[in-house]
Amino acid sequence: MSEPTQKYSISMPRDVAEAARARSGPSGLSAYVTAAVARQIERDNLNELIAAAEAEIGPITQEEIQAKADILLRARQEPSATSESESQAA
Repeated sequence: MSEPTQKYSISMPRDVAEAARARSGPSGLSAYVTAAVARQIERDNLNELIAAAEAEIGPITQEEIQAKADILLRARQEPSATSESESQAA
């Protein structure tokens, strides 16, 4: 994060704050919360993109989602051509 930082005051349930502090590690609570908010913004942006695409071409079916998930799973399970050629060269 290259942007200048600014101090904010937020309220959250005590148990959430304590769990976040316990997990924040050496980078501290501010970095932990910043990362969590950044991830949420990414998710919100993705949801907006999906909504715009669905408005244009229609909703995505469960079958289409499963087909793409299957492709990703197979891709993760198969060694890449680069990895194979590197292994053979060694």
